[in-house]
Amino acid sequence: MKRVLMLLAALVISATASFAHEFKLGDLEIHHPASKATLPGQPVGGGFMTIINHGSAPDRLVAITSDVSDDVQIHEMSVVDGVMKMRQLAEGVEIAPGATVELKPGGLHVMFMSIKQPFVEGEMIKAKLTFAKAGSIDVEFKVEAARKGAATGEGKADEPHVEHKM
Repeated sequence: MKRVLMLLAALVISATASFAHEFKLGDLEIHHPASKATLPGQPVGGGFMTIINHGSAPDRLVAITSDVSDDVQIHEMSVVDGVMKMRQLAEGVEIAPGATVELKPGGLHVMFMSIKQPFVEGEMIKAKLTFAKAGSIDVEFKVEAARKGAATGEGKADEPHVEHKM
């Protein structure tokens, strides 16, 4: 019985470690950088994560670089009068002291422009995040399953029109 419990404990710890996907840079914590699998020929990919500032001063995510794209941008998405608008945030994203900032679908997010090859579920995308005060850190975006219905076009009838502003 003791042996079974030890085996279960080891499995839980290893499973937790495999799902844990965090990075730390000074007072900043970056939780679970992730992307979605893309279709062949899809020109862009999104990136998502949560950033927590445990410090007493604000910081700002100002740049992201990666070998998968020569142009990685920080974007903001909003819906105005039924039209989804996306624009690049040239100045980056501020992380206030004590704040948690979520980069997620439908809001703030990373855009990997003109990707060099499709993002494949289960792979990792290496990237470098650069903050105004904390400096730079290498992270990996875990590629997760594509959005439901992406391959078939299902679910798009109710989605708003997208307007890009650069």
